[in-house]
Amino acid sequence: MSHLENAKSVARWFVNRADRSAGEAITQLKVQKLVYYTEAWHLAYFDRPLLAEDFQAWAHGPVVRALYLKYRNFSWDGLPVEKGAMPSEATQELLEAIYESYGQYSAKKLEEMTHSERPWLEARNGLPPEAKSDTVISKLTMRNFYASRINKAEIQALQN
Repeated sequence: MSHLENAKSVARWFVNRADRSAGEAITQLKVQKLVYYTEAWHLAYFDRPLLAEDFQAWAHGPVVRALYLKYRNFSWDGLPVEKGAMPSEATQELLEAIYESYGQYSAKKLEEMTHSERPWLEARNGLPPEAKSDTVISKLTMRNFYASRINKAEIQALQN
């Protein structure tokens, strides 16, 4: 089995990547979505998870509970630069690509995007928009949904 990254180190990379001198801020809502799209595209390209953690289908989109607990006291404020472990070099290449694709969008826009996509919708299973849910978003569903966007066939199981 290959090495899984920790969602906190991936989030830390995005938090530190924001160009504060250009006025960029990254909130906990935005970092959650960037970490989600990192996992989604890693699954699509490599047919296996990058992260040890699962995402839950919360009202404001996909959330890793450990990240919510870490950042919740910041509310809607920008997160400060962090010290600590960083993801592997290979993972950082993927993170840079995700940041280039998704970093331009506001947290609310990223939330809207996840709300229109099958993995979150399926996990919500028709719940009202603001209803609480801790239903786990299937990584296999994530893989197949995003892989279909790059014309890859569905698979029945993820690789280890």
